[in-house]
Amino acid sequence: MSKNNGVLVLETGVIFKGNLFGFVKDTFGEVVFNTSLVGYEEVITDPSYKGQIVVMTYPHIGNYGINFEDMESEHIFIEGFVIGEYSKNYSNWRARNTLENVFIKNKIVGIENVDTRSLTRYIRDNGSMTGMITLIKDYSEIKNLIKKVIKYPKIRELDLVKTVSCVKTYNPFSKLKKDCKFKENVFHRYPKKTEFKVVIIDCGCKYNILRLLREHKCEIIVVPAETRSEKILSYKPDGIILSNGPGDPQMVSYVFKTVKQIIDYEQKTKDLIPIFGICLGHQMLAIAFGGKTYKLKFGHHGTNHPVKNLQTNKIEITSQNHNFVVKYTMVDNKYFLDGNNEVEITHLNLNDGSCEGLKHTKLPIFSVQYHPESAPGPNDSRYLFDQFLSFMYRYKYKEKFHIAKK
Repeated sequence: MSKNNGVLVLETGVIFKGNLFGFVKDTFGEVVFNTSLVGYEEVITDPSYKGQIVVMTYPHIGNYGINFEDMESEHIFIEGFVIGEYSKNYSNWRARNTLENVFIKNKIVGIENVDTRSLTRYIRDNGSMTGMITLIKDYSEIKNLIKKVIKYPKIRELDLVKTVSCVKTYNPFSKLKKDCKFKENVFHRYPKKTEFKVVIIDCGCKYNILRLLREHKCEIIVVPAETRSEKILSYKPDGIILSNGPGDPQMVSYVFKTVKQIIDYEQKTKDLIPIFGICLGHQMLAIAFGGKTYKLKFGHHGTNHPVKNLQTNKIEITSQNHNFVVKYTMVDNKYFLDGNNEVEITHLNLNDGSCEGLKHTKLPIFSVQYHPESAPGPNDSRYLFDQFLSFMYRYKYKEKFHIAKK
């Protein structure tokens, strides 16, 4: 038997054979598939994938290497990586290293030569489930491995936000931020002059959210997820962003309680601070407004999900990475958050009809379930950052901000 013979063991007892690469170890996680054709570098460093083993449906991975500038966080957050074929040789002028070398350095296990088409179909039919990647010496071990997978905690039982959120408040564009694990200045070449102050509640924020805010001349203060509302408001922000992040939103009660306190403050004082929620942040807003969430069968993970903007009737192709969605209801041919008719549903997924966005009808608060910052993915939804900017302009200067048409 080859030294790197490995298996992906699912909790149902089904196994998929392959060959290990990267750092050889046992790893557990919820197995999900991603339909992106490119962007594996951004995928592996997206904090929203914490707790998950990611299956790439595109068959050929690693061919353009790793360049570090496209990293979406300081760490690799996936638990494991499952692919069809790993390319040991890369060809790209920006590349600095191979995917395997980066995996070895960061102790991440991958498995290749897996029938990812069959695996994806199995997950689509049976739903996302816990799995384990391991080196196998004797197939008589399989029964014991299955028992280990079954006993492993489900993603709904874990607070994953605490494992990805920053520990201390920081400004990502300050020279003091020198602890990036990949030793790259990922925020260079951005405007130094700022006009708006934005506080980001970090549940697993991606770098591209920071980059795009900086392009919009925003001073950024990133605070840990457990930061209290009083502390957030003490910064006197022009806007607040609830970031993306991993896991079940119901496990992060301290965040949506903080969000509710900020909303209550706005309603009581009439000191309106625009709030923009992204992915997990969208779910947090919904819960703060009295809404509920539920888990999808196999989630949305990829860069090709069609979403309809109900306000403009336009279709956006979006980048997505989430397993939970917000419940909604219909009243007089309009969609509203289930349980709150002051919160209107603004976007719907055209594949399964799930909620993809919402806004408050009286407050400058809105959110989307997908990733308008892309990275990887299309730029169809970048206008949402302009929308956030227009809200901040209006409530800071008490006048409307007109975005010049390109």
